[in-house]
Amino acid sequence: QGGTDYDIRQAIRYAAGLDNDSRTVPAQKADIINLSLGGGGYSQASQDAYTAVRGAGVIVVAAAGNENTSQLSYPASYNGVVSVSATDFANNRAPYSNFGTTVDVAAPGGNQGVDLNNDNYGDGVLSTLVDDSSGSRVGVLNFYQGTSMAAPHVAGVFALMRAVYPALSPDEVDAALASGAISTDLGAAGRDDVYGHGLIDALKAVQEAQRIENGGAPPVPPELIVATPNQLTMGQTTTANLVLSNQGGAIQVSPIISSVAVDAAWLSVAEFNVDAENLGEYQITIDRTGLSDSSYLGTITFNLSTGTTLQVQVSMDVGLIEKAGNVGTIYMLLFDENYNFVDQVSSADDGNGNYNYRFDGVIAGNYRIIGGSDIDNDIFICQLAEACGGYPTINALTTVTVSDSDITGLNFIVDLLANFAASSSSANTHTGFSGFKRRVDPLMDNKQLSR
Repeated sequence: QGGTDYDIRQAIRYAAGLDNDSRTVPAQKADIINLSLGGGGYSQASQDAYTAVRGAGVIVVAAAGNENTSQLSYPASYNGVVSVSATDFANNRAPYSNFGTTVDVAAPGGNQGVDLNNDNYGDGVLSTLVDDSSGSRVGVLNFYQGTSMAAPHVAGVFALMRAVYPALSPDEVDAALASGAISTDLGAAGRDDVYGHGLIDALKAVQEAQRIENGGAPPVPPELIVATPNQLTMGQTTTANLVLSNQGGAIQVSPIISSVAVDAAWLSVAEFNVDAENLGEYQITIDRTGLSDSSYLGTITFNLSTGTTLQVQVSMDVGLIEKAGNVGTIYMLLFDENYNFVDQVSSADDGNGNYNYRFDGVIAGNYRIIGGSDIDNDIFICQLAEACGGYPTINALTTVTVSDSDITGLNFIVDLLANFAASSSSANTHTGFSGFKRRVDPLMDNKQLSR
């Protein structure tokens, strides 16, 4: 039935382990307080309470409000409270979300008035509820929208940060937000009044917490052995080179490549220029002697001393084989060098197995290009059984530097993914590949889709 500002002040003081009217405190005080509530009207007594709670090391998150206004809403607008605005499925400001000078960060809040993900439900945030209408408490699910849905996303991300760095302070959270280290910038560059410092990013946030925990140094990832390219399309050629490299942390065993095996008599592998860990360049050779005209597929398996394997698929042809095929609509995604989404266009087969694409109005900078199909229409490309490619190869994307002139000839192959995880890296304990998220705009006719 709601509560007064006075009630809320007593509640947050209790949660923070401070003196309050109940004359009790919890056995363990809260690390993060989420407040999916708000309204107008400043109170100095409330500001003092939030200042005291922050002084106790508690991070406070609050909903910016659902009035589609820049007028201040409290408690989100109090000093020391993280104010959260709401985005929709396409990462645009939700139509109800408040905005303004006190917004710190954005998070998913939903918009039930549309169905951009085509799941036959309005795009709300799926939430857990209890239905007691029958006299018994039964768990149910329902969709909601609002900054009250967005704020808990941020509080949950802060909890993940505290999980890896228990000493995380409110000041460190503020610094991480201001630097853009735990969010993806949306809207105007840098902080703006709609998205604050951007859309909260759980992965970036955990990595930043690890960096702070390590005294400012980035965390050292485990070794990750990667093949470049991640698959070989030999066509009519006889030899090709393949490079194995460590894209992770320090190698714990030596050599890292213990043996190499192939599953086809026409396929052979030889060390060409490798180091003490047997990482480096390998020469791949094809012997077509006695083979009938057809297309062939083989697999190279690199056995690692860690007990994992790295597999690279090799395809080749004997005789003239028609290779062009139609894999449906290809969505071409343009990212910046940090894999932040920039633009998207879609392309259809020109009848010869070619997909032409063009990005217009690209500002100067460094970019990466990825293309793929979305046969299950889940807004993600490059999942298993979908076509995928990148410039120049999907597993070794090269940055394209744009200055003041057009760039042409950025050609690459898109191929159906049979086993992306196994053919791209040694981290084959993963059961699947999540792909790259594309953008959806229901007002466009599929000729071009963009943020």
